[in-house]
Order: sequence, then structure tokens, then C-alpha cells
Amino acid sequence: MSPRRLIEEAAEALAAAGVASPEVDATILLSYVTGIPWSMVKLRARPMPEQITAFRDLIAARSRRVPLQHLTGSAPFRHVDLEVGPGVFIPRPETELLAGWAIEEARRAIDDRTGGPVVVDLCTGSGAIALSLVREVSEARVHAVELDETAYAWAMRNLSESGVDLRIGDAADAFPDLNGTVDVVVANPPYIPLGAWESVAPEARDHDPELALWSGQDGLDAIRAIEATAWRLLKPGGVVGIEHADAQGESAPDVFASAEGHGWLDVVDNLDLADRPRYVTARRP
Repeated sequence: MSPRRLIEEAAEALAAAGVASPEVDATILLSYVTGIPWSMVKLRARPMPEQITAFRDLIAARSRRVPLQHLTGSAPFRHVDLEVGPGVFIPRPETELLAGWAIEEARRAIDDRTGGPVVVDLCTGSGAIALSLVREVSEARVHAVELDETAYAWAMRNLSESGVDLRIGDAADAFPDLNGTVDVVVANPPYIPLGAWESVAPEARDHDPELALWSGQDGLDAIRAIEATAWRLLKPGGVVGIEHADAQGESAPDVFASAEGHGWLDVVDNLDLADRPRYVTARRP
């Protein structure tokens, strides 16, 4: 069977299972089993019988809504490829915008006299943001923390030899040794309300770790904790950026605007590429 027909057949099965991007996923999985770049797999692949069997097994798993990244073992994020699998949150393309914001803020904070900007990545998960920061801002001193032990193990694999100071622990009380010294705090925390179970895609609901998804009745518990941590960590003029759900475009900024005893400046909500509210930023006076 030709690779084009294999992909068409697989895409039909994935579409019937409710997969959002059936042809793309089928193409990536055929590329994965044949070793041919996905952009050329339809033209150049000559799959052997055992490769066709492996491909169809992967399509069956993807039809059961096993995340694509779990099947290939990797997830692209900005300019890096991360090792991922069961037990770690799969980094999403929308989060690349938050990472880009943190990278630009770290570059603005470069000062040869201080030895480089200090950046803290809370709820690091796979280490996606931390690794992007250290790769794209070589001067930055990057620190990251993760609470979930399994996710922490994945972060260790991705951040090994990167120079990132990776710790296991709760974002609420992380890095007391850095109090008042940090230029940029960035976080992609859990932010899904407990009552939103049915609205979450099976790939996330059934396969991402619970600690990376759910955050109290309104989805803001982790954001409230990170707001307090950021206030503690940041030096005067330092900035914080936190991802949130698109329905939290007003409630997430309000966490900062209403924080008792914290006079945040420049509280702004930022849109993603689909013009949906995606992350809030603020500056410490």
C-alpha cells in the first residue's frame, strides 16, 4: 500500500475517533515508524510490512486518544525537542508565547555587572520553558521547580547538563534562598476548575497528571499561590507571567489587582495567536 493511501486510511480512523488533526497525526506517525521526514513521507516512504503493522498499532492507540507525543516520545517546543511520556504534562504550542515573553524579559534584564538575569520557572513540568530560556538566553541563570515526582524525573532528563537549577518541591514555598533577587518569574500552572471535567479533551484528562490540570473550584488556586511566590521572589522592577485558561482573561489578572498588600504595576492580560486570553503579566514596584 502506498504511503499516501496509508495516511488517508489512518486519517479516516482518527477523524472518526474525534482526533482534532487526523491527517497531520497520521503523517507524523508514519514518519516516526519509517524514519522519513514528515514533510516528505508521502513521496519517499516505502514502508516494510513490519512498519505498516507498527504504524497501524500506533493509529489504534491514537484512536483511543493516547497523546501523539506519548507515542513518539517527544514534543517540540520552540527550538527544542523534549522527552515526554506518561506522568508529565505535554507542553502545548500556546505556551510558546509565554516562554517567548519570558525570554524577551530576560534579555531586557541582562546586566554584565550582575552576572546575568535570574529567572525562575515554577511548575516546570517537562522543563520546556526552563530549557528554552537557557538555550535562548545564554546569560540567564535559570531555576526551576516541579512538585510531581514523575514529572520531575522527566524534567531531570530534559534539563540534564543544561545548567538549570532544578529542584523538587511546591511552587508556593520554592526558592527561599532567592527572595528579592529574581528578574523574571514564569509559570504554566494547573488552572482547570474541578467542575470542568467533561470539557477537557481525553488526551489531557486521561493522560496528563492531575497535579498539572486541576486547581480548585474556580481554577485559580495555583495562580493565587504563584502570585504570592512571585511577590516574594522578585526584585524591584521584576516581572511575572502566568498562563491561564481562555475563560480566565478577567479573573486571572484580578488575582494580581486584588492581592492584599501587593501593589502590582502594569497588570496586563495577553492574547494567544487565536486572539484568546492566554497569560497575565505584572511588574513588582
